[in-house]
Amino acid sequence: SDLQEQEEHGELLQPLIFVLLVLCSVLLYFKVSLMDPGFVKDDEEVKVYHLRNGKQGEEQSMVIAQVPSGIQMRRCGYCMVKQPMRARHCQLCQHCVRRYDHHCPWIENCVGEKNHPLFIVYLSVQLVVLLWGGHVAWSGLHFEQSWDWLQHNALLLGSFLLIVIFTIVVLLLLISHLYLISCNTTTWEFMSHHRISYLRQSELENPFDQGVLLNLWRFFC
Repeated sequence: SDLQEQEEHGELLQPLIFVLLVLCSVLLYFKVSLMDPGFVKDDEEVKVYHLRNGKQGEEQSMVIAQVPSGIQMRRCGYCMVKQPMRARHCQLCQHCVRRYDHHCPWIENCVGEKNHPLFIVYLSVQLVVLLWGGHVAWSGLHFEQSWDWLQHNALLLGSFLLIVIFTIVVLLLLISHLYLISCNTTTWEFMSHHRISYLRQSELENPFDQGVLLNLWRFFC
């Protein structure tokens, strides 16, 4: 493969970068998997949270005129905490999560207000690693129409096909998330729009949408 040839010729820069990207991907996986996605605190901690995190409060104040005033924070029927707008209870995590997007079985954690940006970074790095890995696997395949070739290259060919499948999945996931972020909506809100009171009763299709650039800025910054 290309990396083997570069290593044999003493060109270690690209192999080193590839290894660092793989390591970065692994570290991001554990970071996103283990961090607090934005669990809703109990009633005593809600005020402290809002004082420390003015971002969501500012966002909600900008859309309050576009959301029916009768909609208030409701108490979760599972963990009995007051749910702020855009929060949802995850029965797998047994917590309510702020700006809930979805529960990801791959990272075994919810994707919410606190770890969603890092989740996007993880997907991006993972995509680069997969594309590079696919290129490396492809460069090692020299096709021949013989049974012996298939026997000797079955593992490499299988690895390449597996990488292609994962690449397609990660690419589609990343594109869908970037689209939703650009609209300032979440996977849960997009899929369950008709069931969510603050969206169902709003005059606008998406009361949180403030334009693509501002949506992206608020999400990543």
